[in-house]
Amino acid sequence: MKPKVLVTRRVFPEILARLSERFDLDHNESDVPYPAAELARRAAQADGILSTVMDRIDEPVIAAGERLGAIANIAVGYNNVDVAAATRRGIRVTNTPGVLDETTADLTWALLMAAARRIAEGDAFVRRGDWKVAFTMDAFLGADLHGATLGILGMGRIGQAIARRARGFDMKITYHNRSRLPEADESRLGATWVERDRLLADSDFIVVMVPYSPAVHHFIKAEDFAKMKPTAVFVNTARGGVVDDAALIEALSARRIAAAGVDVFEGEPALNPGYLGLSNVVLTPHIGSASRATRLRMCETAATNLIAALEGRTPPNLVNPQVLTGAKA
Repeated sequence: MKPKVLVTRRVFPEILARLSERFDLDHNESDVPYPAAELARRAAQADGILSTVMDRIDEPVIAAGERLGAIANIAVGYNNVDVAAATRRGIRVTNTPGVLDETTADLTWALLMAAARRIAEGDAFVRRGDWKVAFTMDAFLGADLHGATLGILGMGRIGQAIARRARGFDMKITYHNRSRLPEADESRLGATWVERDRLLADSDFIVVMVPYSPAVHHFIKAEDFAKMKPTAVFVNTARGGVVDDAALIEALSARRIAAAGVDVFEGEPALNPGYLGLSNVVLTPHIGSASRATRLRMCETAATNLIAALEGRTPPNLVNPQVLTGAKA
């Protein structure tokens, strides 16, 4: 009999075809997330799981999966998986790094420009039929990106991709990271490391791009927004929970900052209703990696990881190598 794989969400037909050559698939075609009990019930029958970042593969799910050998997450982040629990049971956990960097940087840049130039406001204005005068000198005045200062919090692969784009706008690029980049990389990117508070105070545009973990929950909060310029534009395409949504809403409402672009939210798809009444924020539904080419590559990478793991080989993107040596997580 073929090993059984649980595919927790709808994926591309070509991925299903590839997996079905080797595995018996339990595929969630409805694309509605399974409740915890149902996910555990299905995991109990599976040898492997192909999951998304919105599926909570926690201790109870892992404990139920007595046959589980691998969990392949279709995402760079994997905080939705209890990696320690998986490692204790000898389960290999994988992710999909390096696949979505450029696409997420593109979306980040789109939000920067949309928020700075008030694109969503202008679109709504035209669609409502409110545009009565062809040209008004002070209508929808926004902020210039060219020549401005961009501050990047988190200078990993995506942060660096954002910085490369900023050079084309002749921006001054500053960044803050737990560790500085090598001097050669700073020179290549035209980026300068600065203290966090200085970045918050001096930047015209601020992007947060740190991976989520409990240690960075509310990494950006009310006191941080208070340090920003009143003309600042803030963008979060990292992960929900990195930013205190209530604090951002308050900062936008009080015009402590000028505008924001947000792609990820605490508790998504639930949304803090305070966002909905604001005209100075552009909202997108977690689409940072949402081009067909990139999402397909993410699924292909996850499938490759899963196949390798269930065939007894070391998967290319193993996040818990301790499982290979039997070391404790």
